[in-house]
Amino acid sequence: MKNIKLIVVFTILFNFSYSQSTIQTVIRGGELLVTGLSIFKTVRTDSSTKTVDNKLVATVCVKNKLQEKITVKLTGKDEDDVAITKELVIPYDGKECVFELPKGIYTYEIVLPNKEIYQKGEYKFEEEITITVKKD
Repeated sequence: MKNIKLIVVFTILFNFSYSQSTIQTVIRGGELLVTGLSIFKTVRTDSSTKTVDNKLVATVCVKNKLQEKITVKLTGKDEDDVAITKELVIPYDGKECVFELPKGIYTYEIVLPNKEIYQKGEYKFEEEITITVKKD
């Protein structure tokens, strides 16, 4: 923000030799630029402080460090006993996320392209997490 103000001031001083109407146009342009950027900053701040319901995990991400793509299957139930199934296909050195997942215990399966189950188990999701799948 300081850099933008410095640029606006420099532009005003540089164009000082121009007519009064040109200077006013430059000032208005600088004001619009600063105002526009402050709006973007406000929007970004509001989205980053978004509150998530206590019964949901905001994000669950999975990174793939294996030499091939993988499929991650998550299966669980919410508080109303409704089945939840999520499937993520993650390329080599990629990352995929599930947003607003109900908290709870989920069964997971990591499946390789040849349909072989690489890993299987259960995990209790209570907070944001990034899981990295790599060779043991």
